[in-house]
Amino acid sequence: MNISEWFNLLVSQILATGWLEWVAVLFGVTEVLLARKNKILLYPAGIISIVTSAFLLIEAKLYAETALSMYYLVMSIYGWAVWNSRSKSAASSITKSSKKEVVITLSIAFLGWGFLYIILKNFTDSDVPIMDSFVSSTAWAGMWLLAKRKLENWIWLNISNLVAIPLLFHKNLVMFALLTIFLFVVAIFGYLDWKKILKQKTHLGTQTL
Repeated sequence: MNISEWFNLLVSQILATGWLEWVAVLFGVTEVLLARKNKILLYPAGIISIVTSAFLLIEAKLYAETALSMYYLVMSIYGWAVWNSRSKSAASSITKSSKKEVVITLSIAFLGWGFLYIILKNFTDSDVPIMDSFVSSTAWAGMWLLAKRKLENWIWLNISNLVAIPLLFHKNLVMFALLTIFLFVVAIFGYLDWKKILKQKTHLGTQTL
């Protein structure tokens, strides 16, 4: 397929995109832009995106990503509560992961990958169990770090995005694939923005001392 044919296919698929997918995409974009700005409203926007996208993922037989959506939902509610609590206590600053948190993150990513792969391989009709499970487990790790306002959340979310992009195109979820490309780019800037905030915080702390 040449570039012209691929572009025509892309346009036709975008035009055929249902309203539910548009809602999921628009609120997904809103969520990541708010996350980049370190705004708590990312969570209600994310919850709307999660709930609407779950129905579409089930239809596409991306069961691990459906499970990921449920995890996102739980972590969004948890993260919303944590961010709200810390904001009230003036303890809402961004930090880096501790050694313990690095171990927990790796455990979530790789043990989750193995667990999800076994489930998909043996108990579902998934035709992409390796990629589907990897996308979900690495995103689990990223969401856990986001809830704790850890800088490294952007790295793990982008590892997940990098694998999710070709997977979503393979499943003809074009709008979700384009959204994920957008999220990938924004996550890069999100990491740089959070790193800058963390650097400023460290600099102010040094001056205080």
